[in-house]
Amino acid sequence: MSVVKAWVSAARLRTLPLSVSGILVGSGYAVYYNVFDGVIFSLAVLTTLLFQILSNFANDYGDGIKGTDNEDRIGPKRAFQTGAISKKSFKTGIIITSLLSLTSAIALIIISFGWDNAFLSITFLLLGILAIWAAIKYTVGNSAYGYRGLGDVFVFIFFGLVSVCGSYALYSKTIDIIILMAGAGIGLLSTAVLNLNNMRDYNSDKTVGKNTLVVHLGQKASKFYHGILIVFGLLFILGFFVASDVSKWVYLSTFTFFILSKHLSFVFKNKNPKDLDQELKKVALSTFGLSLIFFIVEIFSQ
Repeated sequence: MSVVKAWVSAARLRTLPLSVSGILVGSGYAVYYNVFDGVIFSLAVLTTLLFQILSNFANDYGDGIKGTDNEDRIGPKRAFQTGAISKKSFKTGIIITSLLSLTSAIALIIISFGWDNAFLSITFLLLGILAIWAAIKYTVGNSAYGYRGLGDVFVFIFFGLVSVCGSYALYSKTIDIIILMAGAGIGLLSTAVLNLNNMRDYNSDKTVGKNTLVVHLGQKASKFYHGILIVFGLLFILGFFVASDVSKWVYLSTFTFFILSKHLSFVFKNKNPKDLDQELKKVALSTFGLSLIFFIVEIFSQ
């Protein structure tokens, strides 16, 4: 594997669509209220993608250092695991991506709030710094929260509430109760992706001491937890559509509900964790799909 291919692999491109789902929903809501701005949107997407890539680099490095990514792991081989990228290079890559993420976040904050709204600027700067910390500390270090069953909490907060509500606030400078429903919905569906990933890796994670929430709950209870995440995630999204009174065309996105219903049936019947790997893209792309449809519908409804 070439160096370029190794870094592309470490960036895990298939995770990127899910990461911008919250931005699409928050931005679509901004379109509805006529406060959308193309420059803010572009910078918000760029910043989010950089945060996600940073998280992927750190996750590859952290799990590689701890020996979590070994021959027993079911998922794709990682760059650090295969030796395609050295420890030193990974550290450098994480530092560079962190700086790029912070730079993009600062540019986004300045363009969104200017120099007059100090409170919001400082608040979002702190959120940006916290996002960088969360991306790295998921698997890196002795106190990595991903190894203590807290990954679900951080995914819900950053992929859901911060992504959806924060992106809307970048345009409107406000947050309302209705957008919180959308944030909760996207957050729960994003958490379901992580849970599915951890269900797939249950055996290898338990062996090496990576105590994810799935390891704490056990395989059977994790399936019910997964069902709760999916069902309530969809209910929050549906509630958001109804309460916000947005274009009725957004209900086209509910076709993803049927995909996810079929997915749940598969998960509950599944007995081989390896088969769950193919389900990851279904949940991730369904979440991205309904977010994209919402955004496009609102753009063309204006």
